[in-house]
Order: sequence, then C-alpha cells, then structure tokens
Amino acid sequence: MQRNTRGDLVLKPSALALALLLTHAGVQAQVTEGLDVVVVNAKPIIDSNNVDRFSALSTRITEQQVRDLGALSLPDALRMTPGVQISLYDAVGNYSGNQGGNVYIRGTGTSRPGGEIKTYLDGLPVYMGLWNHPLMDLLPLNVLQSIDVSKGPQPMVSGNNLGAVNLQTTSPAEPGIHGQAGVSIGSYNTRITQARLSGRTDVTDFVVAVGSADSDGHRSNGDARLRNALGKLQFRFSDVWSLGLSYLHVENRVGDPGDQRYPTTTAAIGPYQSNGVGRNDSAMDMVSAVLSHRSEALSGEFKVYSSTGRNNLVNDANWGTFNSHFDMTGWRWQERLKVGQGTEVLAGVDYDNIRGSIAGPNAGAAVGTPFAFGKAGSVDVPSFRITSPYLGLSHTFQLDGWTLQPSVGVRGYDSNVHASSGAPNAGLNLKSDNLTLFANYSVGIVYPGAETYALPRALPMAFSANNGWSTLAPTREKHSEAGFKWDASPTTHVEFTAFQDDVSDRYVWSGFNVMATGVWSNSAKSYRIRGMEASVRQDLGRDWVVFAGLTKLNASMATLPFAPKTAVSLGLNGKVGAVSMAFDAQYQSRMFSQTWDRSVAVANEEVGGFAVANARVAYALPALGKKGDVFVSINNLFDKHYAYNTGYLMPERNIRVGMNASF
Repeated sequence: MQRNTRGDLVLKPSALALALLLTHAGVQAQVTEGLDVVVVNAKPIIDSNNVDRFSALSTRITEQQVRDLGALSLPDALRMTPGVQISLYDAVGNYSGNQGGNVYIRGTGTSRPGGEIKTYLDGLPVYMGLWNHPLMDLLPLNVLQSIDVSKGPQPMVSGNNLGAVNLQTTSPAEPGIHGQAGVSIGSYNTRITQARLSGRTDVTDFVVAVGSADSDGHRSNGDARLRNALGKLQFRFSDVWSLGLSYLHVENRVGDPGDQRYPTTTAAIGPYQSNGVGRNDSAMDMVSAVLSHRSEALSGEFKVYSSTGRNNLVNDANWGTFNSHFDMTGWRWQERLKVGQGTEVLAGVDYDNIRGSIAGPNAGAAVGTPFAFGKAGSVDVPSFRITSPYLGLSHTFQLDGWTLQPSVGVRGYDSNVHASSGAPNAGLNLKSDNLTLFANYSVGIVYPGAETYALPRALPMAFSANNGWSTLAPTREKHSEAGFKWDASPTTHVEFTAFQDDVSDRYVWSGFNVMATGVWSNSAKSYRIRGMEASVRQDLGRDWVVFAGLTKLNASMATLPFAPKTAVSLGLNGKVGAVSMAFDAQYQSRMFSQTWDRSVAVANEEVGGFAVANARVAYALPALGKKGDVFVSINNLFDKHYAYNTGYLMPERNIRVGMNASF
C-alpha cells in the first residue's frame, strides 16, 4: 500500500497480487478436494440483443455482466453497452440528474431540465418526476436481475420517451430459502456491502435485499453515501392468478468535486461554474402492487404504484441551495390475447400523475419580475397527468424453414395540460434457425412535464408572466432501423443494425436574462442522427468468450452532446480451474460532454477521446457456497487520464478486493 496525494491509503497491484497468492496457497488443497468445476461460458459486456414481436431492438445486461464489470451504479453498468454513452463525476455516486451521472442512448437524452430517456423499475417509472428526467442513484444495482435498454422509441413497450432503461428486480428461481452477501473495500476508502435473502414455496415468493456504498472519492468533496432496501412478496392463488407487492427505499448523499479548470469558491451560488462544494441529497420511497394472470390464450397484468422523493442541492454552482420534491402515482394495465394460429393482440393503458414542490433562493418572487434575485420561497407544482392507451397486432406466418412476422401498433396520449397526440409503429422480421432479419419504424413522443411550470417559478426573473408553458407541443422523433442477428456457427454470433432518428419540435425556453422576457416554445432546430451498431461474440474453446462491439454515430448537429462518432467495447471472460477472469476495454472518440440547457445548446465543451481497461479476477471457495468467492477488481488498469465530462477527470488506477458468500 501507499498513500496518494490526499493521504488516502491506495492498494497497489503488487500488494494485491501477493495477497491473492497467499490466499491461493492456503486454500488450494481444499478447493482441489471436492470442488465440482462447472463450465459456464460467461458472456462479457452484454447478455443478449433481443428483437420482440414488433421488431423492436433492446439490449439485456444481467447481474452477471454487472458483477464482471465491477459496476457500482447504473451508468457504470452500461458504460460498455454498444449505443450507450454515460456521464460520471466519480466512481461511486451520481451527483443530481445532469452530467454528474446519467445515461444517453445513441445521442438521445441530453436535454435538461426534462429528458428524452426514461428509467423504470419492473416496468414502473422511477425518475425525478418534477424535473422529468432520471436520477441514477434512485435505481440501485444490488436488487438487480437484469437491465433492458430500449434502443429508440418503442410504443408497445413504454411511452412518453425516445428510449428507455428498465431494471428488473430479482426474484427467487428455486424452491427453498437462499441467501447471498458480499463485502468489498478499495481505493479512496470505498466500502461496499450487499445482502439478499429470498425464498420460494408452492404458493409464495419473497425477497429482501439491502445495500450500502460509501467512498471518499478520488477528489475532495467527491464522497458518496448510498443506502437502499427492497422487499418483495408474491402470492400465487392458482396456476393462473398471482398478486405481488413490493417496497423500495433509497437515500443518497453525494458531493460534486468540481470542475478542475476553475478555482473553488464558497459563494452561495455561482459563478455558474462547478465550484467543488456542492452537495446533493436524494431519496425515494416507492410502493407497488401487481395482479397478474396467465393462461394459454390470454395473459395480462395490472400494476399500481405510488412514489415520493426528493432531490435537494446545497451550495450548487448554478442553483445554490435548492430543494425539489416529487409525488408520482399511476398504473399500468396490459393484456396479450392469442387469436387463432399465430395472431397476437397486445393492448394496454398507462396512467401517470406527477406533482411536487420547489424551494429556492428566488422562488418567492412573482414570475415576470425583472431582477427578482434573493427572495427565497417555495412553490407548489400542480398535477401533470398523462393517459396513454396502446394497441398492437402481430401475426406469425410459417414458411418453409422460416417464420415471417409483420406487426403494427399505435399509442395515444391524452394530457390534462397539452393537446392529445398519437405515435404509430410498424415492424417486420424474418427468422430461421440461425438468422433473424428485422426492420421497424416508430414515432416517439415526449410530453413537456412539470419542469415547464417549475422552471419559471425557480427563475422568476428569466421568464415573462405569460411564458407559454401550457401551450407547448411534445417533442417528436421518427425512428427507422434495420438489422440482423446471425449465429454463424454454434460458437460465433454476429449482429448488426443501422438506424436513423429525426428529432423535431424540441421544446426550449429563450435563454437566461434578468429582464423577465423568457418564453417557452417548440422553436429548436430539428436534427438527425444516423448510425450503426455491430458486434460479434466468439466462444474460444469451452471456457473463454470474447465480445467486440462497435458503434458509429453521425449527427447533423455538430455540437450534439454525448454522441462520439466512434465507440468500441471489448470483453474477455474465462476460467482456469477455480479462477475466473473478466477483462473489458473501452474506446471512444472525442465528444461534446455538457448536456443541453433547454434554452440553447450552451456550454458544449469537448472532451478528448480515450481508451480505458479494467479487470476482475475471482477465486471460487466452496466453503462460501455455490456463489462464494474472493475477488479483486482493478479499474483503469493502465492508469490512463480520461473523462466523461470536461473538467472531471475519472479516478487513476484503483482497486477493490472483496468476498461473496451464498447458501
């Protein structure tokens, strides 16, 4: 060990290697005797790319990939996923809902406040409802079974977004009581604890999971403290009907280490640069219930949820000390009906009601008051409601060795504030035993949300009294995509897709000034994103798998943030006896990294291209259970200087060691 420039103890690779060798010597006899080595080709980077009945493409990442990547947050878990870009300030914790920690899909999701990408937990919305965009720390990974990333608008999957990320929480797969726990420590005084207990009987399932993550961060004020707990209970009344209940609690405290290009200041607000003293406190409580039924011809579910949460800032560079509170309630109803041979009807309705409150240094002044600084106060934000029914039809034609599956669908939107709208989709896929060809067209819609009411109240000096928030139209995207999935051999899997997204009617405000003249409008310039994704997964013998992914993006707007022209992901997983290894590497070309203020494309500053690699080595210990091991993760293996945001260098080479146990 040695101390870094801040005086923290930092584990060095040489010391860690010695520790692993000593561990190996001490347990070799025990592992050799009685260890049944099960050969499992662990898939690196992603689990699969999937094409549904409506020819919509999504990427799945499971708990296994998250473990091998050593990920501690949702952006970290998706950093290697083709088509996904991320932003981070530090390795642990995500500061607020902007550059401090977020995910972007094919250049989409960069507007703030508001956002085109939505995040879900078990298909129910989990994000900062008041500002209409995700908060990554509200979605803990230790409750995870899988992550599905919708690549573009998919009206038959979810609505009111141009792309989505859905976390599926864990459920017991085997009868009996099972448990697992893990602890790890690492550089920058990082401490991770996770535990899970689950059970399954003939009529009930339950899951209880808790997790905590603490770190001092690699820079001053870059510390994080994250806590979460999940409880799930399911009753199976028969082979057809079941009822599930769940509760999630999260609370987080994260610091902003500040833009390294500017000096630190303790001013209450400004000078509109990161000043390295901002603090973010976020939390959420969510309860939900789902009633589901399943039979040969008809299956469906009705979900209802209620969540309340906060996102409070202290000494933030732009907002000062500013509090936001949100309440979200709603439901999801979906039915699938099989008609005759090969025809399936999908129908459903989504309903969301969002309201909240803000309190800030200027919120006490009336909107439209010039120079209205320094009048602290609070404002209640009224309800924004959207009802969204959808209907889809698909049919499977059996051909000679192939299946042909055309589909059509439409999703409608009814808002209590804005005009109604509709979003159609159509798809076609052709499948054989080893080849899938697919194409789809869909329209995505994002409605202006509570942020359009809240922002003029937060900045009353920047907007006119009649600022047009209630007359906005939704942002629209026309999405086209075509590709293939090819199992070239039992050990070689190749995938390719090309896409085009045309974005129009992006809603904006006219820019910050102190003369109370700002208005909302749909006047932003339309733009287009064209691109492709390609990947290959190759088995190397029985115990090794290699993955390579390539993403190319070409945006008509040169300053589009988080849209590098080239991104490459590499992964290698394998086993040697009781030792399993995972290696991943990422390259991306230069890009603009500051998200768009809704007013104009301001502060678009370029971050350089980089290549970074990570590795994880684990040693199986039967005494610790089926999933028991000791491991070491080395992040930024070659000690590169890189950043996802200008002025926010990511940590130097750093290490975590830990242990997992199960029964």
